Amino acid sequence: MSTAGKVIKCKAAIVFEAKGPFKIVEIEVAPPKAHEVRIKILASGICRTDDHAQDGEIKVSYPVIAGHEAIGIVESIGEGVTCVKPGDKVIPLCVPQCGRCPPCKNPEGNMCEKSDFLPAKGLMYDGTSRFSHKGKIVHNFFSTSTFTEYTVVHEDAVVKVDPAAPIEKAVLIGCGFSTGYGAATKTAKVRPGSTCAVFGLGGVGLSVVIGCKTSGASRIIGIDINKAKFPTAKELGATECISPLDFKKPINEVLHDMTDGKGVDYSFEVIGHTDTMAAALASCNKNYGVSVMVGAPPSAADMTISPTLIFTGRTWKGSLFGGLKTKDDIPNLVLGVIEKKFNLDPLVTHVLPFEKINEGFELLHKGQSIRTVLKM
Repeated sequence: MSTAGKVIKCKAAIVFEAKGPFKIVEIEVAPPKAHEVRIKILASGICRTDDHAQDGEIKVSYPVIAGHEAIGIVESIGEGVTCVKPGDKVIPLCVPQCGRCPPCKNPEGNMCEKSDFLPAKGLMYDGTSRFSHKGKIVHNFFSTSTFTEYTVVHEDAVVKVDPAAPIEKAVLIGCGFSTGYGAATKTAKVRPGSTCAVFGLGGVGLSVVIGCKTSGASRIIGIDINKAKFPTAKELGATECISPLDFKKPINEVLHDMTDGKGVDYSFEVIGHTDTMAAALASCNKNYGVSVMVGAPPSAADMTISPTLIFTGRTWKGSLFGGLKTKDDIPNLVLGVIEKKFNLDPLVTHVLPFEKINEGFELLHKGQSIRTVLKM
């Protein structure tokens, strides 16, 4: 029996308050309004940014359904939707691409003005929510909310992908892989023969490693305090890995020593800590080095750096979703996975049923997973 135009009751993982657990409850998902799409989620990845939404590091409105890295099937569409149809395999877009605003029109821009963060309202364009629990509204997250069996997104925040897309790996294209790979290839524009340092070897950091290798970097130094991640980093392209805990001097000084005092050509901070952001900036060449901030910083974080770090010529850049334009670039990255241009197998370390979402976050906290994918 068709569910189009009807309210759907389904399971969702809701965070009711900061630092609270994910509670799986029954919610009601309203039909899509004009220019909206209702999606049956097939799988969703656990990303560190979702953890920040749970613990309050990123400011969101509670109760909230987090999750922003997923793949699904279109269940129904609202009036006026032409970009997808029921039955299409799609990826929800945590960074929309409306195609009309200045960032969308600018070839170097990708932070669509329809994006819902900094600050996050957690509502649809019309100021309402399609989620409810016991008669009360539940907020969405980053235009997507994928920790639910069904979600509703605006047509600006969804893109059709090849039906052959492998579910568990294509999930990563929704955030983690695209963010890291794009940071190296699009934001930094890593050059062949260059030296790169990657601070943080989680799923996104390892994707930066893949991007650096694809770009032809001759030396890729992985940095993490968890040495268990080193073998995977080397499998994916890191030429060497180091832990800051093994040195008495600051890690940026270590990197200068390793490069005969020059510093690296490119550095990437993929953790979201202000101290490592400063270290990554100081580790690159003082004149032509490029440092890219990839990890999402806490909403209330501030930092102070010496202006001489920038004055001598360094470039310090932020990278939202790897600088990629979501609707334009995601389908091509999915094709890259299908055609085995990218090996994402090492990035998916755990596949769990949706009901074990809290177990998935425990694996993240303990540093025992790279990416956990939840199957619906």
